[in-house]
Amino acid sequence: MQRMLSAVLFAALVSILLAPNPALADGNLYKVNHIIILMQENHSFDNYFGALAYAPGAPYHNGNGVCSATDHHCVDGLTCTVDSAGNLTCSSSNLDDNGSIVQAFHEGSRCVKPDLDHSWLNTHREANFLNPNQTLKSFLSDGFVRVNDLTEQLDNGSESATDDQTIGFYNQSDIPFYYDLAEKFAISDRHFASVLGPTFPNRSYLMAATSFGHLTTDDTFPPPGGYKPITGTIFDRLNKFGVSWADYFVDAPQAGSFLPNDPHFFPVSVFLAQAAGLGTLPQVSFVDPDFGLEGTALENDEHPPVDIQRGLAFVSKIVNAVRNGPHWKNSIIFITYDEHGGFYDHAKSPRAPQGGALNPDGINPGQCEDLSNPPASEQPGGGADCVELPGTAWYWK
Repeated sequence: MQRMLSAVLFAALVSILLAPNPALADGNLYKVNHIIILMQENHSFDNYFGALAYAPGAPYHNGNGVCSATDHHCVDGLTCTVDSAGNLTCSSSNLDDNGSIVQAFHEGSRCVKPDLDHSWLNTHREANFLNPNQTLKSFLSDGFVRVNDLTEQLDNGSESATDDQTIGFYNQSDIPFYYDLAEKFAISDRHFASVLGPTFPNRSYLMAATSFGHLTTDDTFPPPGGYKPITGTIFDRLNKFGVSWADYFVDAPQAGSFLPNDPHFFPVSVFLAQAAGLGTLPQVSFVDPDFGLEGTALENDEHPPVDIQRGLAFVSKIVNAVRNGPHWKNSIIFITYDEHGGFYDHAKSPRAPQGGALNPDGINPGQCEDLSNPPASEQPGGGADCVELPGTAWYWK
């Protein structure tokens, strides 16, 4: 997962609490009985927490733009100055398609629309506008505004592609619950997405450490029977070692890509009841938001143009259910994001450790389809048979 692009951006709310004051937590992982994972949608660290160091009363600073590895009070976010009224002027910037400098600014809308570009091709251009196939060698974060100026679609005339919302950021007044968590518990500013691209390839990495070479959400929906990655899934490991788990969902369980109609799937209402003590939480819980797949107006995954405060309300409901229940003292809650969603972030994404294997499942990135009959992805050890279509993929070099 890459800090800017995917996955984990607001990383972790650690709730190993043995006393009312979180500062007194002893951090003894052997006392953890429950791990709870929430993955929301499409926000970079800078978009949500780039201003964290400048929040009134925050226990953090920005290290004048440079954070040492041992300074855990230093947040690697936006580079800004703050005036007496608390307003930020930020030097973090990008060029627009006319060559003008656009500086990071406070985003006034909770609903960013139209949706920003976070496709495979253009996330690489956001990272390195002129040489997107050299992303890992030269990660410049210089193409966010230009890419989105060129690709955003007009929203019924209410907003234009020149609003530069890619480089907007939120602050404590916009997402107070998240800032409260960040100031009281653990937050990571050095997490990154697995794929420079959209939702489902990154969610596949969360569950299976691979996207089968898929680069887009549209071609990642599973065949009948679900994907059967050659290296297995996190669910396979949990089952193998007798670790109890469940995927709680609103409109669709994300684990359904691998285990359709599995008995481990439950409505979120069951999680809320178990967290309150009406039953027992499993050892590992995946809690999925409403993805809006049924076309309802209740989507709360924070994916633009959804009102971000719907997401805050959903996450706070989950966190507070645990906090007010019997499992709080021995639980860890991880709150993360699948990818950046096209929002600006200044941090260079590092290459993931290879561990001696460049691609453990033997599948390279590219536009994919399953050409085998019967589909190999339905068989144990099978995955997607990926075929790169000319001109559709940039290889990381």
